[in-house]
Amino acid sequence: MSEPFLVGLVGARGHTGRELIRLIAAHPELMLAYAVSREWAGRPVAEIAPEDQDECIFEALTPADVGRRRADVVILAMPDGAAADHVAAIESQAPHRVIVDLSADHRFDDDWVYGLPELHRDAIVGAKRIANPGCYATAMQLAIAPLLPRLGGAPAVFGVSGYSGAGTSPSPRNDTERLKDNLMPYALAGHKHEREASRHLGTPVRFTPHVHPAFRGLLVTAHIPLKDEMDALALAGLFEQKYADEPLISLRNAPPELRDGSNRKGVLIGGFAVSEDGRNAVVVAAEDNLLKGAAVQAIQNVNLALGLHELTGIAN
Repeated sequence: MSEPFLVGLVGARGHTGRELIRLIAAHPELMLAYAVSREWAGRPVAEIAPEDQDECIFEALTPADVGRRRADVVILAMPDGAAADHVAAIESQAPHRVIVDLSADHRFDDDWVYGLPELHRDAIVGAKRIANPGCYATAMQLAIAPLLPRLGGAPAVFGVSGYSGAGTSPSPRNDTERLKDNLMPYALAGHKHEREASRHLGTPVRFTPHVHPAFRGLLVTAHIPLKDEMDALALAGLFEQKYADEPLISLRNAPPELRDGSNRKGVLIGGFAVSEDGRNAVVVAAEDNLLKGAAVQAIQNVNLALGLHELTGIAN
């Protein structure tokens, strides 16, 4: 049996870090080399992730420490704006090491590969610097991409997600009392995932996010103007053609609901409605913001970067 690839995880205590530890523990070709969390330093990783059987202990490593520590891959699961020192340390100590950054820090950087496999797979294979897409940006792009050649204007997207997307630092968007029986809009214009989807689709997208009292799950409803008339059957056919060979994308005629995305490893796309004049399509996509919106996608990217089968450790 070959030696597993070693994975360093920085930002291991958060919601996404927890999911990454679980996926790495179940992966036959990966092993957790270290898990960085200042707040939990000295405590067993198994306290939040019982799946970890390697008796790893959370460590308070500096960026320089991360650069020196042995690992084939480093996954950065930190807040936006926190990646730079770690990337610099790794590049100075081990420039050939794979880095997957889950923050937004490199999603607009042409020196990094954008890691949405269903749309950019060839570029990810063997890549060393991969920017993991945002959760909303993943669902939006997959809901719009099959219609890019037929766009008649900027798609407008309504999004709602569970409060885990707001992270673990206290804020109104993860305050369960404030969210109770509530729906909270925020970032009404210029949301980072709006800019991200617009950049990587190559066309403007308008997006308004909302937070729902559920812990996890994400739903987007995209209204997509068409330059030529189309009916619902033809609309669904375009998605079937585009995603026929994508095992993490499922299609159905009925519109998915928020709960359909929760704990799903991929994306469920449906609805496929067209306005009476045939010039506006409506598509709904559901995913888990912590899985395909973050951790599962990161493991897809790790697999592709290391030359493994893309779904290793995911499809089990």
